[in-house]
Amino acid sequence: MSKKKPFVLRLDPETLKAVEKWAGDEFRSMNGQLEWIISKALKDNRRIPKDKKKLE
Repeated sequence: MSKKKPFVLRLDPETLKAVEKWAGDEFRSMNGQLEWIISKALKDNRRIPKDKKKLE
């Protein structure tokens, strides 16, 4: 299992509310939704490989 590093994230109330709603709509936790958003953005912008096997 990969190790995760905790960190503080500050969001304005409107952004937080929008992410909370989006997470709820997709049956994800806030943390899970934020991880998915960040991961998708990194893959879409070719910052990390789309296939995790390429990382190994």
